[in-house]
Amino acid sequence: MSDVPFCSSENVCAEGNGQTNGCEPVCINVSRIYDSCGAKDCLSNLPVMFTEANQKIIDGACSVKISNVRIITSTVEVEPVAFHRGFYSVDIMYYFAVTVEAYTAAGAIPETVTGIAMYGKRVVLYGGEGCVKSFSSDEDVVCDTSDSDCPCKYPCCLPRATVQVSNPMALSAKLQDYNNANPSAVCRTFPNCVIDYLDGEPAQPETQRVLATIGIFTITRLERDVQITIPSYDFCVPRKECPSTPDDPCEVFSKIDFPTDSFFPPSTIHQGDCDSSHTSSYKCGCEN
Repeated sequence: MSDVPFCSSENVCAEGNGQTNGCEPVCINVSRIYDSCGAKDCLSNLPVMFTEANQKIIDGACSVKISNVRIITSTVEVEPVAFHRGFYSVDIMYYFAVTVEAYTAAGAIPETVTGIAMYGKRVVLYGGEGCVKSFSSDEDVVCDTSDSDCPCKYPCCLPRATVQVSNPMALSAKLQDYNNANPSAVCRTFPNCVIDYLDGEPAQPETQRVLATIGIFTITRLERDVQITIPSYDFCVPRKECPSTPDDPCEVFSKIDFPTDSFFPPSTIHQGDCDSSHTSSYKCGCEN
C-alpha cells in the first residue's frame, strides 16, 4: 500500500466542485479484522459432569430429557504456527451449562439438575505480523523475560482472538453406562467461575453418565490495533432528549399498540418467504 500523507489531497472529503461538505480526515486507532471464519457445529455425545449430590440423582435415573443449554464461558489462546509466518492457531474451549430432567421411575415427577459440558476446538487463521512492543499508560507493567531478539513471541505482539457464540441449541440427551475404572472424563481443570457456577467440584460418575448433543453457531476472528484515516463530519452529539418514564402503569400500557396480528394472523405470504426451504414443495403464487 502506497504511503498517503495525512494532509494529502487524496484525503480531502470532496463532495463535488471542490466542496468538502464540512468533513475532514482524522486518524483513529481501531481493531482491524485480519481473518475470520464461521462454523455450524453439532456437538454430539458430550459428557456432562455434575456435583456429587446431582450425580447421585443421575446414577439412580432411568431416563433423562434435556431442557436447556447455555454457554458459561470460553477460554481462547493464540499461538504462532511454525513455518507459516503470519498464521496463528486459536485454541478454544467452550463450557456449557446443561440442564436435564432426570426421571427415576416411569410416570414419576422429574428432578431438574444442571451440569457442565466441555468442547474444545482449534482453528488456524491469518493474523499478520506485528513485531513491535506496545506499552500504554492504562496497562499494568509487563516485563519481557525472553532471550530472543525477535519480539514476535511477546504477548503484546500476538493478534487478539475473539469468539462469538450464538445461544446453544439443546438437541438431545441420553444415559450411558459408565465404567468407574476410566475416570479420565473428570480429570480436568476448570476456570474458577465454572466451579462457582456449579457450586462445587464435578464428581465421578458411579454407574452411568449423561451424554448431551448441542448445536452452536460461532464466528472466530483475529484482529490487531491499527491506525487508519477516515472522513469525519462532526461529533455525534445526541439530538434528542431522554423521555422520563411515567409512574402510572396504565399510562405505560396505553402506549402499547393493539396486537392485531395476534387476533387476525396474516393470510398472505411475503415475497421473501418463497425462497425458503419450507415452500419448496408448493407454489405460493409469487412466481410468474
